[in-house]
Amino acid sequence: MDSTKHRFFSPCPRGLEGVLEGEISGLGVDSSETTQGGVSFTGQWSALYRVNLESRVANRVLWEVGQAFYRTEADVYRSAYALPWPDWFEPGRTIRVNVSARRCPLPSLNFLTLRIKDAVCDKFMALRRRRPSVDTHQPDVRIDAFLDAESVTFYLDTSGEPLFKRGYRHAQIEAPIRENLAAGIVLLSGWTPEQPFVDPMCGGGTIPLEAALMARRIAPGIRRMFGFERLLPHNPARWAKILEEAKARQLAAAPLPVHASDRDDQALQIARRLFHAAGMTEGIDVTVKQEDFLKLEPPATHGVMVVNPPYGVRLDHSEKSDVLYAGIGDRLKQRWAGWQVHIFTGDSRLKDSIGLLPSRRIPLYNGPLECRLYEFKIVEGSMRKNARSVKLHD
Repeated sequence: MDSTKHRFFSPCPRGLEGVLEGEISGLGVDSSETTQGGVSFTGQWSALYRVNLESRVANRVLWEVGQAFYRTEADVYRSAYALPWPDWFEPGRTIRVNVSARRCPLPSLNFLTLRIKDAVCDKFMALRRRRPSVDTHQPDVRIDAFLDAESVTFYLDTSGEPLFKRGYRHAQIEAPIRENLAAGIVLLSGWTPEQPFVDPMCGGGTIPLEAALMARRIAPGIRRMFGFERLLPHNPARWAKILEEAKARQLAAAPLPVHASDRDDQALQIARRLFHAAGMTEGIDVTVKQEDFLKLEPPATHGVMVVNPPYGVRLDHSEKSDVLYAGIGDRLKQRWAGWQVHIFTGDSRLKDSIGLLPSRRIPLYNGPLECRLYEFKIVEGSMRKNARSVKLHD
C-alpha cells in the first residue's frame, strides 16, 4: 500500500498554515497546498506517519477516503455507504462521526451525523454481519465529514488524540496556549538552537519546553500513540523504522539551555514537572529561575525572547495591563538591547502601551481568540515611540 498516493488534510491553528506547509514540505511530501485553517497534501501512506510524528503545529492528519456530490441527506447516506469501511478497520472498533460544514444547504448537521453513522454500520452489517459501536468520548476510530455547498468529503482521522497532546503532560492543567500554537510561535520567531532563548513569563512552561524539544531534535509525537495504529492499512514494520530514524536524530543535550523564568513559584513548580516528564535536564536543556521580568537580566548580549504575557483572566487584578506593558517596554529598552523580542498577546492595548515600534506583527488565533505576535528588535536609541501621541493600527 505504501506506493499508492493518498490525499490528506492537516488542520492547524489559524495563522500557522504557512509554517505547517513548510514542515510538510521539509518532510519530503510530494505536494502540499495551504488552505484556510490547514494544509492539504498528497503522498504515500508513510507521509501520514511522518507528519503525525514530526509536525509541531498540526492539529491532526485526516486521510481523505471519499468525495461525492449531494443534494439531500439520502445522497450523503448513499455516498457514505458506498465506501469500503470494513477494508479500513475492524467491526470490533468503536467509532465517532464528526460533521462540519460551510455553506451547506441541509438544515441539520446532527441528523447528517446520524445518517453517516448509520451508513457505516449498515455497510459492516451487510459485509461482516457485525457492526462497530459508538463511543463519543474515546473512540478507536474517528470519522470526519466535511460538506460545502455541493459536495461531501469523508476522512479517517489518523491522529486519534489531537497532536498538541504530546504525551508528556499528565496533570490536567489548562495551559494558556496549546503546545502546537506555542511551537508555531517559536518557529515564527526565527530562533535557532544555537541562539540563546528566553521566556521570562513562562508560566507552566509550554513555550520553553517546545523550544527545548526543537533544540534536542525530539519529534513531538515520539511519546504517544496514534489513531492510524488501529487502522487495517497500518504497517507496523514501516512505522517502527520511521520511529527508529527519528530517535537516531535526537541530541543527547541542547546546544544551549533554554531559559525559563517567572515570578510565580507555583507556576515554576508545574513547569519543572513538565520539563522532567519530557526528559529535559535542568541546567543543561533548560534553566528555571524565579524572577520578576522587570528585574530579569539577559543571559547573553543577544538572543531571542518569546513571551506570552498575562492578560484578561490571567492578569492579576491589582496589576493593570497597560502598566505591565509599559514596564515591559521600559525594561526591554534599558537592559535587552541586541535581542529580538516576540510578544504574543490577545490584548490589543499592548501595541499602544509598550512604547516600542514593532518590526513585524502576525495575526494568529488562540482557539477562537484573535491575537497578534509582535516582533521588536531592541536596539539603543531607536524603535521607540511616545505611546500617548502615536498609535499603531493593525
